[in-house]
Amino acid sequence: MVACILVAAAMTWVLPAGQYERREDAATGRSVVVPGTYARLESQPVGAFGAVIAIPKGIVDAASVIALIFLIGGSFTVVERTGTFLRLVNVLVRRLKGRGLLVIPVASVAFALGGIMMQMQEELIAFVPVLLLLTRQLGFTAVTAVAMSLGAAAVGAAFSPVNPFQVIIAQKVAELPTGSGLGFRMAFLVPALGFWILGTMYYAGRTRTPPETLPADNSVPLDWRDITVLLAIIGAFVIYFYGAQRLEWEFNELAALFFVIGVLAGMLGGMGIGKTTEAFVDGFRSMALAALLVGFARAIYVVLNEGQIVDTIVHGLFTPIAGLPPTFSALGMMVLQVGMHVPVPSTSSQAVLTLPLLVPLSDLIGLSRQVTVLAYQYGAGVGDVIIPTNGALMAMLAAAGVRYEDWFRFAMPIYLGVMALAAIALVTAVATGLR
Repeated sequence: MVACILVAAAMTWVLPAGQYERREDAATGRSVVVPGTYARLESQPVGAFGAVIAIPKGIVDAASVIALIFLIGGSFTVVERTGTFLRLVNVLVRRLKGRGLLVIPVASVAFALGGIMMQMQEELIAFVPVLLLLTRQLGFTAVTAVAMSLGAAAVGAAFSPVNPFQVIIAQKVAELPTGSGLGFRMAFLVPALGFWILGTMYYAGRTRTPPETLPADNSVPLDWRDITVLLAIIGAFVIYFYGAQRLEWEFNELAALFFVIGVLAGMLGGMGIGKTTEAFVDGFRSMALAALLVGFARAIYVVLNEGQIVDTIVHGLFTPIAGLPPTFSALGMMVLQVGMHVPVPSTSSQAVLTLPLLVPLSDLIGLSRQVTVLAYQYGAGVGDVIIPTNGALMAMLAAAGVRYEDWFRFAMPIYLGVMALAAIALVTAVATGLR
């Protein structure tokens, strides 16, 4: 991550500074670029010390996410020490005896629904402890745990017809009816998610080892305290989903809910204030790397933004595709959206940055605006499973103890397959005149 920050700083010395004008968009409530207004600015190169300063700036910018990760880690460490997760996993393992692979499609679909409905990623870090317990007892690797949670959620979000942070905001920017093209998106969501699940199952079967034996009495059932804590966790996500949809809640509210759950679990588990506090501190310690990686990833964007070359990168990437035929333009947009997702890892920010430029371009070359939105959605959304500047991915890998290189070797072949399906979707959309 530090190397990526230094490369970003070096780019500010090579690329010219430039910027588009912005305007406030009433439909999205965000600042969007004004097409045709790109202009060169006085160079603002970022030096070596400036690159280092970007690290604490990135941490501050990502403070709400970092706080969420710390409080999730503390809360779930408390729950883990009460034995609730261990007893839950033992119950699941007994029920899945001889059918362990079934946990992958079931869990993948469940987490994919979170991605489809509200682009869950950082929130999934909460499930790392129980996922690791479950996969170890079934003989699967930690890579499998990440694949059937964050991986499935990212694919679901990328192909979703209702994800408010990708397709809905993109359709608003493109001035399309909200939810339009739902049937077309659903038709490709199912095979894309199926392909990811099958790839995960193949990998899990190939790398499966004898299940890890954990020190626990498998005959101990869940008691009322365990059920109360588990219902509280489910309730927290239900409350947060409602709050995010209706009350404009963000990560701070979810972090507060998890803090309450941790305290509740500690009191119900008879840990008292002292042991509950110790568990929180140990949880913070275990999540330190995961939390800081989010800040380091954000620092890359901080450097590019301070060097004022983000708009230059957008202008340089998307201008050349103006002369291509519509089908090739659509495919080119998707590929370039993948590239843009490296310096701009936020999908919603990428939508308001790139689509105001691409929509007029698509009108000029006779390309449907819906296809332009699809190209953005697939390029940026699916990229979340491999792009190292995605703080949620890096934090999830760190929390699960998975090296990025190991994850990349697993995910890249499946990613390419899903992107091939996305390309087929774009060609089909152009051929059928999707609007």
